[in-house]
Amino acid sequence: MLRVDVVTIFPRLFDAFLESSFVGIARSGGALEVAVHDLRDWTRDRHRSVDDAPYGGGPGMVMRPEPLVEAIESLAGPKGPPRRARVVLLSPQGARLDQAAVAGLAAETHLVLVCGRYEGVDQRVIDLAVDQEVSIGDYVLSGGEVPAMAVLEAVTRLLPGVLGNPESVAAESFQQGRLEGPQFTRPAVYRGCEVPAVLRSGDHRAIAAWRAGQAERVTRQRRPDLATGSPSEEE
Repeated sequence: MLRVDVVTIFPRLFDAFLESSFVGIARSGGALEVAVHDLRDWTRDRHRSVDDAPYGGGPGMVMRPEPLVEAIESLAGPKGPPRRARVVLLSPQGARLDQAAVAGLAAETHLVLVCGRYEGVDQRVIDLAVDQEVSIGDYVLSGGEVPAMAVLEAVTRLLPGVLGNPESVAAESFQQGRLEGPQFTRPAVYRGCEVPAVLRSGDHRAIAAWRAGQAERVTRQRRPDLATGSPSEEE
């Protein structure tokens, strides 16, 4: 079982998400345990403040180190061995999340996901308490809650027993360094567009070859940075 603790100032944002889709299935099936914590529970002033103006001036506010470091240490222990959990800060300064990174996180037994807000977190939080920074893309969000949900869902899909068909994981985009090719279902013809004959042939070897070729083609067209090796048969 994987345990995940989430630290946020908006814990209610996770309510519906944790009950839905694969995350809800994994939780009810015992493969995943998630606890969402309100960062303000670790504040000590009557206003329960978690941010302050940045030293040196500038726009916006910065998340203070005291509540964040204390929250993280209460859930994961001090930084360094023997730590109870891997602490991940969702941050635009982090390494971009890819499937290899997701697999690494899924191999852990305990994660603490820290959701930043405002202009970011005090650098001392990172230095003193964070093991890894993760970004889900080169764009701006208001906080780390949506990225934390993306990490949670991506990791949950890799947990044993969560997906009904284990082969689904192996065939998905990015699992083998390439995108997944086009998919079709009934009806065989829709508005003059016909499902490729090979997919209706029942020839499993030909179908596998077609799908491999289509995956190679789509990857080279849309994500040439992922494409490796020589072109495969496409027809």
